[in-house]
Amino acid sequence: MAYIDFLSSVHKSTVRDYLARVNDPEYPKPKAAELARQWGFDYWDGDRRICYGGYRYMPGRWAPVARAMIEHYGIKPGDKILDIGCGKGFLLYEITLLVPGVEVYGIDISDYAIKNSKDEIRAYLRVGNATDLSFPDHAFDLVYSITTLHNLHNYDLDKALREMERVGKENKYLCVESYRNETEKANLLYWQVTCEAFCTPEEWEWWFRQTGYTGDHSFIYFE
Repeated sequence: MAYIDFLSSVHKSTVRDYLARVNDPEYPKPKAAELARQWGFDYWDGDRRICYGGYRYMPGRWAPVARAMIEHYGIKPGDKILDIGCGKGFLLYEITLLVPGVEVYGIDISDYAIKNSKDEIRAYLRVGNATDLSFPDHAFDLVYSITTLHNLHNYDLDKALREMERVGKENKYLCVESYRNETEKANLLYWQVTCEAFCTPEEWEWWFRQTGYTGDHSFIYFE
């Protein structure tokens, strides 16, 4: 298991007004969170004060992340890749552009996201839950999950980490939200609308040991 940061450049490219999200008069935090947790239009393409505010494909945005993962894990044509929490499949699509012939699969809890995913790979995506992956043991050459598993309650987080370990071979990677100090903790609480597992890095590492997760990981912080 190693700490490998593939995501900071994408995460830090977004400007966030933490207090505005909490205090917005039309979409106060509880209302925004209730709408976001339906995982539908409001979460992906609704008002920015709720969540993404329009999650659209931007050519090249995910290419550096895809390229770094491909190079690090030695992904080649014929390899099988699973994205747990794939959303609209933009990262998987970038991987297929860089490695023609790779087999990609994605699951997401959001029916809306799958229906509005990238046309070119929609056939390989399905609605599913991270706690119950309908794939055989050790089926994938790379399994990854990016900014997804922190949205689970503890009892489901345990199941999801064990499932991720089960379906992967050697190469596994996940990225989750975390905090290192009170400022980052407050910012995370202000900004998030779907997070359930509020863990420090040390607590996440406890989870990895508890569930037998042996893959790589990284954290994003709200500085």
